[in-house]
Amino acid sequence: MSGKRRAAGPADKAVPKPPTSTKARLKRVAKWLLILALAGSLLLAGAVFYLYKTTDIPNPNKDFQTQTSFVYYADGKTQLGQYATQNRESIPLKEVPQKMQDAVVAAENKTFWTDKGLDPKGILRAAFSNVQGNATQGASTITQQYVKILYLTQERSYQRKIKEAILSLKIQQQLSKSQILEGYLNTIYFGRGAYGVQAAARAYFNKDAKDLSLKECAVLASVLNNPTLFDPANGKDAKKNLKERYAYVLGGMASMGNITSAKADKAEKHLPVFPEIKAQSQYGGQKGFMLGMVKDELHQLGFSDEEIDGGGLRVTTTFTPKAMQAAEQGVLEARPDGFSDKQLHVAVASVEPGTGALRGFYGGQDYLQSQINWAETGGSPGSSFKPFALATALRNGFSLKDTFDGNSPYYYNGTGTGDRIRNEGTGPDGLGTDYGSAVNLITATEQSINTAYADLTQAIPDGPQKILDTANALGIPKWNKKESNSYNHLHNSPGLEPVAGIALGSATVAPINMANAYASIANGGQHADVHVISKVVDRSGETRWSYKQSTKPAISKDVAADTSYALQQVVQHGTGTAALALGRPAAGKTGTATNSKDQVSSAWFVGYTPQLSTAVMYVRGSGNEQLDGWLPSYFGADYPAQTWTDVMKRDMEGLPVESFPPPANLDGTAPQSGHDPYTPPPSPTYVPSPTHAPSKSPSQSATPSPSHTPPGQTKNPQPSPSDTCGVLGCGPSSSPSSSSPSPSSPSSSGGPGNGNGPSKSPKPMASTEPRRTSRQ
Repeated sequence: MSGKRRAAGPADKAVPKPPTSTKARLKRVAKWLLILALAGSLLLAGAVFYLYKTTDIPNPNKDFQTQTSFVYYADGKTQLGQYATQNRESIPLKEVPQKMQDAVVAAENKTFWTDKGLDPKGILRAAFSNVQGNATQGASTITQQYVKILYLTQERSYQRKIKEAILSLKIQQQLSKSQILEGYLNTIYFGRGAYGVQAAARAYFNKDAKDLSLKECAVLASVLNNPTLFDPANGKDAKKNLKERYAYVLGGMASMGNITSAKADKAEKHLPVFPEIKAQSQYGGQKGFMLGMVKDELHQLGFSDEEIDGGGLRVTTTFTPKAMQAAEQGVLEARPDGFSDKQLHVAVASVEPGTGALRGFYGGQDYLQSQINWAETGGSPGSSFKPFALATALRNGFSLKDTFDGNSPYYYNGTGTGDRIRNEGTGPDGLGTDYGSAVNLITATEQSINTAYADLTQAIPDGPQKILDTANALGIPKWNKKESNSYNHLHNSPGLEPVAGIALGSATVAPINMANAYASIANGGQHADVHVISKVVDRSGETRWSYKQSTKPAISKDVAADTSYALQQVVQHGTGTAALALGRPAAGKTGTATNSKDQVSSAWFVGYTPQLSTAVMYVRGSGNEQLDGWLPSYFGADYPAQTWTDVMKRDMEGLPVESFPPPANLDGTAPQSGHDPYTPPPSPTYVPSPTHAPSKSPSQSATPSPSHTPPGQTKNPQPSPSDTCGVLGCGPSSSPSSSSPSPSSPSSSGGPGNGNGPSKSPKPMASTEPRRTSRQ
């Protein structure tokens, strides 16, 4: 065997080491930890010393500069407008009223005159909150806030926190408290594009800072904490928030001895008067509304006022010049002469199906005249809300052939007493026009028959709630009772409840949302959230936010197809024939609503082509005032439908003509009996009398024999060689200019001889739209 041999003799024995005690190991670990801590402390101290020496205090009058944010149309190149350029004028502290200084200290940092400028607990609290991804925590002292202002960055990093802490220490060491307060009051943002107390005094009260009263000082000290939340111009909620903050500031001033408790209590009773401040000319026309809507959406996306007004953002919107001009020019062309914008408010909104992009709108008037955007404010849509009930019925087993009670009035309890709905018109008994006890959903939609839709709502199990759910899914916001802003209903529909008359549209809905809900129907039942921003880029070129295109199912494709078919018949044969002038396939619905005095208070037409959905609303005064007897015509079939047509002609110019999908002819199992399609009995053989005069033409006699259509029934159309076939079978073709009544029209309800009410032309012109009401 190869290998080394061990030397002779006994083997060596290893000497065991004594065991290390736990106490000794802990001492060794503690020693190294102490060494590391000392080394880290020295390094940190060196870093702090270096930063302290190399960090200069910015000059607020030279180094503090904001960057204007610009807003662009959908192409991302054409400039729409811009937010406030820096509105700032520095003034010495001696020109700032003492009560203004006291109010700011009481509101933001009661220990300002005695603290060291840093709040270690606040820094740690903010750091932990930011690391956890919570809302950004603000600095807790005026000195720290001043430092944050000078840096003008939204960066969330430990480096920035350290720089702020160093700068706070240096400012505290090198500047007096008065100098710090002066710099702070000349750079803090108050909202309305105003940086500093002098600009704020002019923006809110149209006076110099030196002339501010105690109340006005308390307001400005309140607003600077969060201009979006506390500026009273932002609505009732903001004013309510301001009152609470205002009381807090006055209470703080009293507790610090700046004013007496009695003086604070007296001032707290009422906010000061806010004078009307004229809007800047750059916001003229519709631009003020456009920029306002963009700013609101930026707020929802988490951008602060400081970033929006001075952060150098580049915002690309969904608006197109073509759609914006179409909305304004269409209104100007169609609205009646002699009615000022101060009284007659015409709102338009156009939404793209499939994307939810708001392409164009008209807010009702020039922004410089009034800042109320009626495309957001809205009104009661009346019968233009009925398509949501129609879609709900189709989802629950009914078909377009099923029939409902078209006679007037309709009593909800079925006993002839209690709550009731009536059709518009007088009728033989003065209680509304009768259309027959069994009218199909095509006729009910074409002629906007209230009683049929009331009957339909009752026939659907839990009908009101299901109609509400369908409307919400298609794009109509829920009623948020906690939100009390009376002028912006883009995210709220006041009064929208699951009540028996929900289909008749008495709730307040914004035209933008009506256009978007109809756009969902046009998009095969797929809903996209309406929006006005497509992308936001910051000053460094980094994309901060971009819209992610997505849709979600609201109703099925088949339900959407049959709903669209019914709305096409409104344009072809019903109350929306004015839209035939568009010259391409269109679907839509008229609407007229009444107020509590039974006065017509709004008139609508909402409709769409496959490429665009547009809503038009006419209201008066405060939005709920009388139109009938004031406008030459108050029907949705007249001015609103004509306005819609004039707007859409401009929108559709240059676009290919597209058709709607054919009807799905849904025929499910109806959840309630008694609504089957009406099948007329065979007609008896007619033998003319030898002395009978020659047959009258249809234009000479519109009254069929009672044996042809039994009383209380709607006659179904009979096919003829010139018929076109649809979901109800075949119906006669005719042009919108035809004035000859046709007993076989889908919208015909017979003549006086069969008890169905007055005879109806199959294609009434706009001026013959039945009068409707949304009373409930």
